[in-house]
Amino acid sequence: MATQEFYIRNETDTEARGPFTIEQLSSLIDSGQVTPGTLYYDPTTEQWTGIDQDEGLKELLFPEKRRLTMRAVPPSDTLTKERGTSAPILVNDLLAAAEGRTTDTKRRKDPHAAMANAAGIGRWSAIIALVLAAAGELLPSAEVIQEMDAMKIIANPMIILGAVDLFVAVILGLGVVAFYPLVRFRAALGFGFFGFIFFTHSQPDLLIALAGGSIGLYCCTVFVSYFPVILSAAMAIGGFAFVSWQLLS
Repeated sequence: MATQEFYIRNETDTEARGPFTIEQLSSLIDSGQVTPGTLYYDPTTEQWTGIDQDEGLKELLFPEKRRLTMRAVPPSDTLTKERGTSAPILVNDLLAAAEGRTTDTKRRKDPHAAMANAAGIGRWSAIIALVLAAAGELLPSAEVIQEMDAMKIIANPMIILGAVDLFVAVILGLGVVAFYPLVRFRAALGFGFFGFIFFTHSQPDLLIALAGGSIGLYCCTVFVSYFPVILSAAMAIGGFAFVSWQLLS
């Protein structure tokens, strides 16, 4: 029917108009020239029939418009009544929920917080170990340092290493963990330098303490778990404390 052509006329007309397609008839309906009472020529019956008499054509040209209605929704009790058992929501509760610290999770340990705490223990342990190492390297040469003789200072590598240790300890104390690669390099360099001296002087106790302190210092900048960090801290502090005590005595 979409491609069918129609001839139409009004009851008072003596001449027909057309042919028109469905689209053209729709345009005429919009302009008011075609109404449901308009006659169209039905070739099957060879008669003029009103558009409103043909349900299919009427539905096509004059579809019934459904009225849209809004269904009333009864007010919800949860919106109109205050729940006596509900506690007020505080700002701290909102912040805790945003950070994932709810009532269900507050008893659970945050792995990121644990790693941060372990890393902090490692950093402060490295600082203490470096200060102890610097004390053993600088205090025996205190007179040379007081003279401020550049040539004597350069000729004493322990003073230079002690100054580096003290500088790195201060930087780590300021929270600059970007110096960790330098700390690891110092641990390896110090072990090689002092290890050679202790080995050639047949001091195995100092060599073992130095090895433990250097390994512990290195690991303090690597591990972020409590047990490995605490073990590394004990090795670093204990090892360098023993070496410094022997150098000062």
